[in-house]
Amino acid sequence: MVYAPTTRPYYDADSHIMELPNFLKEYADPEFRDELRDIDYTASIVTNEELDAIVAQGGRHTDEHIAEMIALGDDLIAKSKEIQALGAFNRDDRKTAMDLLGFKKQLVFATHSVAQPFHPSPNYPTPLRYAGTRAHNRHMADFCANDDRLMGVGVCPLDDPALAIQELEFALELGLEAIWVPHRPPIEISPGHVDLEGFWERLAEAGVPFVNHVGGSPLHSLKAWSNNGRGKVKDFFGGGENVRTKDAALMHQTPEAFMTILILDGVLDRHPKLRGAAVELGAGWVPEMVRRLDWVSNIYGRVDQSVRFERPPSQQIIEQLGFTPFPHEPVGQLIDESDPGLYLFSSDYPHVEGGRDPIGKFERAVAEQPSEIQTQFFSENFLRLWPEARV
Repeated sequence: MVYAPTTRPYYDADSHIMELPNFLKEYADPEFRDELRDIDYTASIVTNEELDAIVAQGGRHTDEHIAEMIALGDDLIAKSKEIQALGAFNRDDRKTAMDLLGFKKQLVFATHSVAQPFHPSPNYPTPLRYAGTRAHNRHMADFCANDDRLMGVGVCPLDDPALAIQELEFALELGLEAIWVPHRPPIEISPGHVDLEGFWERLAEAGVPFVNHVGGSPLHSLKAWSNNGRGKVKDFFGGGENVRTKDAALMHQTPEAFMTILILDGVLDRHPKLRGAAVELGAGWVPEMVRRLDWVSNIYGRVDQSVRFERPPSQQIIEQLGFTPFPHEPVGQLIDESDPGLYLFSSDYPHVEGGRDPIGKFERAVAEQPSEIQTQFFSENFLRLWPEARV
């Protein structure tokens, strides 16, 4: 049995690989290999024993475990999770997993390996972070190479504009089908800075969308917000990202700021062929952002020439961007408050945050919408951003 019903096509805007410790080192340029660190799982529910057992088996699951996962059939998405999931790190197993999941296409994001490329640190200088970027993109392209249903997501920090454009070209040559950029300001500049104009122009020219995703900026809320004298609280899922209560309440702020600044700096208006998406960052914030940017542009455009756009921000967002709601968000209400073209289905396979039945949950959330709007959510909005993915 296949998980996705055959009544309509399903295009999945969010899935993951669970990288083994040598994920970056294995594909790094030789001069940087020894400097790159092993992937860190300390903040994950994955145990050292699990990792050690997989590494000891040559970086694969046992034949018995694979057989058990395959036997789950259409229950795979409910019961095959994290590093023990079918196809979590082995591309041949992922091909089998896709047969059982039944999605037409699936964006594939990393889980833990982006910390080194994305997060500046005195112990991790810029050249090494971009070396980690290149290693990640090589490995991601290789993982997705033997199944055209898998759409590899490359990474590219924007902190050094010249290196960002160089690594973007490399990722495009590899055939990666989306470029994940951190949803924080590049070091000391706006993402709409003139030095990054060539980056956005090249993405628009290539027809490859940019994406923001959880993990692209520090997830946890500022330490001061959590210091209430009562000790730490537990995260909700214990999964790939370890979201806690205050994180969940505040995590929309950084992607909303990134998208807002990109629009107010005129990047979408200047590049109408540029497309992008915010993935696994929720969507409850989107209707208000759409409304706010229209009135900000309208009012402040009287004195600020830079926001006198050919198209109002709401039109730019509707034509060029997409957002994946969390399974618990009222998607039908968000559609009513904004536009049905804005929202994308996602499974988050194999992370536990995706739940046991994402299709069922989202179908209930949009059940009151007309059938054509439901189809938009599950497939057509994805294909607006990635038109060449249609099968």
